[in-house]
Amino acid sequence: MGELRLPLGDYRETVHLCRLCGNCRQAGTTYLPCCPAGERFGFDEYYSRGKAIIAGQLLKGSLAWSRSLAEVVYRCAVCGACVEQCPVSYKDYILDVFAALREECVERSLVPREVGDFLENVYKYGNPWAEPRQKRGLWAEGTGIGEYERGEDFLYYVGCMGSFDTRGIEMARALGEVLLASGLSFGILGSGETCEGNEVKLLGERGLFEILAGENIRRFTGLGVKRVVTLSPHAYNAMKNEYPAYGGNFEVKHYTQLLVEMVVDGRIDLSKGVEARVTYHDSCFLGRYNQEYEAPRKILRSIPGVELVEMERNRENSFCCGGGGGNFYTDFFGSEPNSPARIRVREALDTGADILAVACPVCLTMLDDAAKAEGTEGGMRVMDISEILASLVLPERGSS
Repeated sequence: MGELRLPLGDYRETVHLCRLCGNCRQAGTTYLPCCPAGERFGFDEYYSRGKAIIAGQLLKGSLAWSRSLAEVVYRCAVCGACVEQCPVSYKDYILDVFAALREECVERSLVPREVGDFLENVYKYGNPWAEPRQKRGLWAEGTGIGEYERGEDFLYYVGCMGSFDTRGIEMARALGEVLLASGLSFGILGSGETCEGNEVKLLGERGLFEILAGENIRRFTGLGVKRVVTLSPHAYNAMKNEYPAYGGNFEVKHYTQLLVEMVVDGRIDLSKGVEARVTYHDSCFLGRYNQEYEAPRKILRSIPGVELVEMERNRENSFCCGGGGGNFYTDFFGSEPNSPARIRVREALDTGADILAVACPVCLTMLDDAAKAEGTEGGMRVMDISEILASLVLPERGSS
């Protein structure tokens, strides 16, 4: 599996396609900043054009590989905002150059300690937090959600955040209970699930990603899985766009794509409604990576009483929460006032929203923590769309 090569050398010519125009700093339609790393650290090397310069100098030999250089390389959420704004053909190679820089850091054993811990824990335990594999399915206890059985319509893939992160577990349970209430035929892998590898690949460990993809594909195939619904846009991205190259040809949906179908055909009844002003934060891996902007919004518009309002930066111009590329674990952006998540929460507050809605466990925990740091207790709530729906279709959750 995979091609053996020195990654960065493959882009010797393409890095020069960057015109160094600086369009990667802001959205061309709103003139608002778009790069979370640039907003957090402020220096040119954190933007796409700065990394093009770094890559070019490394290839010419005028810059040496070092741990301090690797620290810069990894302070990026790989959110793709720079790709949206790049006006030249270099846009087709930006994420590949980022990946090549990181793969080279792995090859040269230069990765920051936090990245090394993430990768080692996923290799040993199947998750970044070194939690025992047998605890992976504990989130489902008491819900009535069973393990996947051959012939069921969907495998519900929960992922690491949904299995071990506190807010992720709440989201995983909410979605699972909504799916149960709808009558959908589905099951989970429980302790048999392992990391899908999306962040592992983004951190530059291609070999480990291939191991994880191979394990998941063999497990899914052995169980006769045909259709997968994912909790996380990150898992959706890996399984939809990366797994086919390794023989994993499953029908993959993000949960909002499945729920919007069920709302339209009446399997989920939202008539209870809720009076709330709601703004939606686009996940980078659902939006920019997979162009799914409407499914979450259609669900929210279907709820009687909801007034959906947009933040100034939305859809392809959305501003990342800062959790992508493993930053939800490495925490390279921190919790300072100019951290991406706190900037995004203040943008949501400017809309006057009662609820900041998300459709991703990474965004949920990043923005929930940021909202607490901004002191929004008693005001705007950060909720995943699955949690909003659970409060409408599950009587015991109605008052939560």
